[in-house]
Formats: sequence, structure tokens, C-alpha cells
Amino acid sequence: MENLEKNNVVEIRNRTPASLSKIIVSISAILSTFLSIYMLFGVGNFLNSYVLLDTEYMYAMIALLLPLPFLLYHPTPRSGSKIPWYDLILSLLTFVIAGYFCFSGSLILLEGWEYMAPYYAKVMAFVLWALILEASRRAGGNAIFLICLLISAYPAISTFAPGFLNAPSQAWDTTATFHIFGTESIMGIPMTAFSNLVVGFLIFGVALQYTGGGSFFLNLAFALLGKKRGGPAKVAIFASGLMGSMSGSVITNVLTTGVMSIPAMKKTGFSPSYAGGVEACASTGGVLMPPVMGATAFVMATFLELPYSEIVIAAAFPSILYYFGLFMQIDSYAARNNLKGLPDNEIPKIGKVIKEGWYFIFVFTMLIVMLLYMQREAQAPYYATGTLLIINQIVKIHRWNFKRLLEFIQGVGSLFAELAGILAAIGLIIGSLTFTGKVGTITYELVNFAGDNVLILLVMGALTSFVLGIGMTVTAAYLFLAVTLAPALTSSGLDKVAVHLFMLYWGMISFITPPVAIGAFAAASIAGANGIKTGLQAMKLGSVIYFIPFFFVLNPALIGRGELTDIIIVFISAVIGIVLIASSLQGYLIGLGNLNKLKHMEWPLRAMLGVSGILMALPGGEIVGYSNFEINITALILALPAILLLILKNR
Repeated sequence: MENLEKNNVVEIRNRTPASLSKIIVSISAILSTFLSIYMLFGVGNFLNSYVLLDTEYMYAMIALLLPLPFLLYHPTPRSGSKIPWYDLILSLLTFVIAGYFCFSGSLILLEGWEYMAPYYAKVMAFVLWALILEASRRAGGNAIFLICLLISAYPAISTFAPGFLNAPSQAWDTTATFHIFGTESIMGIPMTAFSNLVVGFLIFGVALQYTGGGSFFLNLAFALLGKKRGGPAKVAIFASGLMGSMSGSVITNVLTTGVMSIPAMKKTGFSPSYAGGVEACASTGGVLMPPVMGATAFVMATFLELPYSEIVIAAAFPSILYYFGLFMQIDSYAARNNLKGLPDNEIPKIGKVIKEGWYFIFVFTMLIVMLLYMQREAQAPYYATGTLLIINQIVKIHRWNFKRLLEFIQGVGSLFAELAGILAAIGLIIGSLTFTGKVGTITYELVNFAGDNVLILLVMGALTSFVLGIGMTVTAAYLFLAVTLAPALTSSGLDKVAVHLFMLYWGMISFITPPVAIGAFAAASIAGANGIKTGLQAMKLGSVIYFIPFFFVLNPALIGRGELTDIIIVFISAVIGIVLIASSLQGYLIGLGNLNKLKHMEWPLRAMLGVSGILMALPGGEIVGYSNFEINITALILALPAILLLILKNR
């Protein structure tokens, strides 16, 4: 998913799959999938056979998936497919140790190995700890490895830590057994979410790609929007939003839809950097768009102990506003620069597109119904995937042969390997902070540092999420802040779902913000544009994403949590505010025309429109100190000069 692709862009460690690794990856993918189905559908109860304990299930998943990073990734950036002998040993050792713990699951619980493990088990715990860290380094890069290494060792070295982090140290063997045998470290929230929720959606996302879902959504977008002004850019929004909402991947989104949308944008007059920026923003937003939203949303649901459907509903409001802001900016830009859509002969017929890909819409609808109405979060993606694959084999256009089936299985296995390697290591972070009991101390110090000022805490949270999102995966950054910063914010009276979505949004922002802007750099490579220029364009186009998290965390009505009247008022105000922000940034006021008609007054009026838009979208409330009515009146007063002058100029 999106969280895992930064490493693949920055440093190339992927091996060209050898025959042996292909076989092992395929077997691991099949076994882990069947194991997940066996547990989540209660097959053991139905067949009156053995039902695994939760810890046995997670040890089994670790045994099947954690050996794969040693087969799929080089220890250092280089090319080639040969697997050295030491990687084979590391892979086998991981499988044997985790497999032994799986078969000893009942004994581990009965004898309390978390506190009093036998000597040989302690040795195996140290070895597995080291293997998890190395697997995370290969799957997620050096930054996440160093962070996980330092924090996972913290309980044993806390006596040397400065200031409020100082605490009595635990023995190294006690730390190791807590990490490996406890239920709050490697088998805590990250692996629980992965085993119980993420696996099915990963399979669904890969199935969607291999059955032609990307090309269908792209053709559908071209058929609906291709002829409109700035049509190809609007196509990118629609296609990347739909595809990304199910695949949960920024880079895959860019590489799937961008290869068609970016050349079409350039052809109709968009500059290469602008076209790349549009695609980068559209692909990033797809990961924030329900129903799938990447792995982090599932981890969030597990962490908050809420139904995933509740997270989906809350996330829908800001993601719609984000895409609306992107759409309005593109429409304003196209109108200001008189950019047309594509000619009729280059637009696919809507009837033909739906006839060839109707089942993608059917499966998408089926997934949403099962998630929101039937509340079957764990089982829904399996039903959707099974339905998709059956229909795919009936319809000729994308029918698989045996080779394509193997490619699909290997794609699933590779994605499992990336996520399992990273999530197990992230669990070490949570385990250490839980074991030392420092979560409450960190929360107190943060609140004390901010002087009980919620806005300062929010700014600190935004900057920290952004910085951590650069060096770590979004999931890792989110979980670290969920344990440390979120309690400080929620204790200040903020809504817990809004706080956690706030951290998710700011963790994603690094994908379109220079100097990192990995999504923008990927799009720039297709557009033939400068990466930094593309990143700056993406930053401008996606500007709404910098404000929306603050808005909904200050008033959770903007994520659908509150009275219906409040929800309607703040949402409509936000829509009007986004129109004004887009008009300010692009210099074109929708319905009234180009602001350059006003000559030397253009830039002062654009600035006033921008401030007006921010105020209009800002929800009122106790924290802000003003009501919605007071803020909206102020915003309208600021916008009025530009509106009146344009009306007069047009007359």
C-alpha cells in the first residue's frame, strides 16, 4: 500500500524474483490467505476442528510472511536475482522460530513466558527480535529500522535517557520476552489489524489491478469528463480517486492512471509540471478516500476499538472536500487559460465502457454495502474478491490464464511481505512505550509544554506527523503519534476520531510536499518535468489538504460527528470556502470571470479571497471562540469587493 512505497522510490532493494523465491512467495501467499479465511470465517467451528488461539494465528502469519523480505530484498541497494546463502538461512530461521512459537502457543500462555520464559525461549526471542528489525529495514528502509531499533531497546536503556524519559531500566531478557511473547508488542495493534482486517483488502486491491480495474476507471472518467474544459485533469481526479480508494496506493495510482492522464493533460495545454502535480494530488487523495484508504485506516479502527464503518463515514467528508477543492482549482485554471477538453473521436463511448466493466461497479457497490450496512468489515473484501474473480473468468476481456493467476498470487505475496515486515516492527515501538509506562508521562509533558493551548498542540502534532511521514511509513508515524500525542489532544477535549484522522492526513502530506514529494516525483518522471516544480504545483493544487485537518479537528461536525444541523451548516460553509480558495489561487472567480480583468487590483483581491475562503471554511465553536455565523459574515465581507468589482467590470 501507499505506506510502503517510499523505500521503492528512494532506494532500490527489490531483487528480480528468482524461481525459488517465486515458489516460496506463492506458497506463503496461498497459505496465509487460507489461514486468514479459516480464522475470520470461523471455519474451525463450522468443521468442529481445532481453532487457533489469537497468538497462535499471529505467530503463524509471522512464520509465513516474515521470511519473505529476506528473499525479496537485497540487504543493500543493488540489482540481481541471486539469493545468497545467508539470506536463505535468515529466512529459514525466521520460519522455524515463529513456527515453533505457533505450535507452542498454549504452552506460552499457560507458563507465562512473557514473564518467566525458559532459557532457550529467551535466546529464540532475542533472535526473532533481531530478525524482525532486519526485515523492517529491508521492507521499509533504514529510517524506520533505526527508529524501531532505538525505541524497542528503550526499556533496557531507559536509565540513560535524558529528562522525563529517564526511568529504571528493565533486564534485556525481560524486554525481549515482553516483545515476543506479550500481546502488546509484535502481536499488538499493528499485527492484529493486519491479520484481522488488512489481509483481505490487500488481496482485493491486487485483484482489482490484475483484472483491469485501473483501465476501467480511467476509461469511465474519460467518457464522463474528457470533453469538459480541462477534461483530462478532471479525468485524473475521478480515476485516481476511485482506483486509489480501493488499491490504497499512491505510487501505484500514479503509475496506473498517470501513464494515460498525464499525456492527455499535456496534449490539451497543461504544462508538464502542472499535469504531474494534478496526478500526484489525485493519487494521494485516493488513499484518504473510503472505502479502503490504505492499511492505516484499519489500524486506526483497531486502535480506537471502533467499527471500520465509523472510520469510513468520518473520513468521507474531508476526502470529498479535498477532491472538490482539487476539481475547482483545475476548473478555474482551465477557464483562466481557455483550455478545452479532448475531441469526440478520442473519448470512449460510455455505453461500451460500462458494458465491458459493469462488474467493477457492482463489486464496488457490494463492498460498500457489506462494510456500511451489513457491518462485515473482515469478511467483505473476501466476498468482493471472490465475486470479482468469478465474473472476470466469465467475461472474456480480462480473463486470466494460469500465468496471470501466478502473477496475481506473487503480487499478493510481495505486498504481504512488505506490510508484515513493517507492522511487526512498528509493534515493537508500541510495546516499548507500553512496557515502560511512559505514555502518560509523554502526554503530560506535551500538554505542559503547550501550556494547555490546543492550537499549539495541534501545530506540534501536524509538524511531527509531517516529519515522521518523511522518514517512516504513514502507518508507523500514525501509530507512534496515536500512542504519544493523541492522548494529549483528546484530553484537551477534542474528538478522538477527528484527532486520529488529523494525524493520518498530516502523515500523508509529505507525498506532495517538497523536498520529499515522492508522489510528485513519480508523476514528474511520467510527465518529463522537474520534480521540485511538480512538487510545488502539487502543493498549490492540494492546498486544501493543509487546512482541512485543522478544520475538522476543531469542529468534528465536519466529519459527520454532531447534530445534523451543524453538519449541514459547516459542510456548506466549507464548500463555499473552498470555491473562494480555489479562485484566489488560480485567479479566476467561478461564474464571474478572470481576476486579471481588474489589473493592478488583481493580487490584493486574490489575497482577500484566499483569507475569506479560509475563514468561510473554518468551522466555529468553543475552541475557535466565534460562532459559524460570525466567521461567515466576516468572510463574506472580505470576498465582497472582488465579487462586486468583477460584476461591474463584466457589465
